[in-house]
Amino acid sequence: MTVFGFGITFEELYHREGLVKLDGTFVEELKASDIALFNRFMTAREGSGPLSDKEHSQLLIDLAPHVEDFIGKLFGVSEEIQKTAERHHYLAPLYACKRLFVQRRAAKALKPEEVQRISGEAILGLLPIPHTFDEEGSLAFEISFARIVMGWLENEEANKALIEMAARYAAWALLSDDGRKRHGKGILFKQPKKLDPEHLVEVETEERDGIQVLRLPVSHLRQREGFALTDDAGPLAGALDQANYCIFCHNQGKDSCSKGMREKTGEFKKNSLEITLNGCPLEEKISEMNMLKSEGVPVGALAMVTVDNPMCAGTGHRICNDCMKSCIYQKQEPVNIPLVETHVLKDVLSLPYGFEIYSLLTRWNPLNLKRPVPRAATGYNVLVCGLGPSGYTLAHHLMNDGHTVVGVDGLKIEPVPEHISGVNASGGRVAFEPIKDIAALNEALDERVLAGFGGVAEYGIT
Repeated sequence: MTVFGFGITFEELYHREGLVKLDGTFVEELKASDIALFNRFMTAREGSGPLSDKEHSQLLIDLAPHVEDFIGKLFGVSEEIQKTAERHHYLAPLYACKRLFVQRRAAKALKPEEVQRISGEAILGLLPIPHTFDEEGSLAFEISFARIVMGWLENEEANKALIEMAARYAAWALLSDDGRKRHGKGILFKQPKKLDPEHLVEVETEERDGIQVLRLPVSHLRQREGFALTDDAGPLAGALDQANYCIFCHNQGKDSCSKGMREKTGEFKKNSLEITLNGCPLEEKISEMNMLKSEGVPVGALAMVTVDNPMCAGTGHRICNDCMKSCIYQKQEPVNIPLVETHVLKDVLSLPYGFEIYSLLTRWNPLNLKRPVPRAATGYNVLVCGLGPSGYTLAHHLMNDGHTVVGVDGLKIEPVPEHISGVNASGGRVAFEPIKDIAALNEALDERVLAGFGGVAEYGIT
């Protein structure tokens, strides 16, 4: 029998009584560590004090690091979570420099015609910044540039000449063809593009058999061989760039990505393409997620997501983008919210017991003030026919509401491995073991056998 922290056994994490016990332990831990937050939390959970949307968001954001610390102790992965957080903190100067120096100062330092007359190479040779470039967009250089320049800005008078040269280099990197080529895959010297509703997809024109036809630029194409994954969401730096691009507008109650963009009459607005801007269909706490991710609270960010979207493994950057359409940025590129969400889940799954952490947060979640643990058994039995995204999501919510659920699908269903199901081929009980490394169970998408999910969960959004 696997016993985790606080004397909680693994099997208890999959039963309501064990989750009630776990929740009580969390509450006691919170009380011991932050009595003021504990009092706010209990008042909100008991419903004895109404909260505004802003107060509700702030309470959850304040709770998230405590949930993260508790989960770290529960699974014995505090050190690994800290290392993941440190990767976030290491990249943080990039986004501060991009916002405060590159966009606010360097972008306005020179006119486009002036930029064409200067040499970025020559300026860089005068700056005391290590510079090595590679095909991945020179992330190491950009981090060095950001750290050193932000240091200079702490004493602007003493570093005036260096700051001016750095601004000229940044202007060159932003606006010149050579600068964009050098930093094309980078983050620091990349500005959001203005949106043209009539030209949302970049295309090229060519003549075929005397006819003008449109095609995607070669740079937009990815080689497809079989059903192997061609888009892995890229590096953490790119996702954090998007999280930091967010202006965290839940603070002003304008988080239209989550709640939609409304007219004064209360109806949802439509954009110039007549698309209704109703935001995330789940009203996921997107701005709050972005804030926690940008601050290096990886497990807390996932806890925030799973309050409204426990089945986030089925959404993310290859699936939906209603939130992006309703982003507060309507005249320039929106925040790539699904990309951030993908990394929020991906970074937790990469931890030891990452799958178990995610699985637990879909059943027990202190940030879910209304239902932190599954409800007691109702005695109802429910059959769910079809186990695509809608079917398995419905099944999950029905189980958390206390019902017994059986799911069937038209595609082939394979037996669940014994160590995961806890039942052998003859129906007897076997050891129910936690999954420590989910990557070890992954199968190549173009080799795997259909295993029991249906709809586009099997043959489409793999």
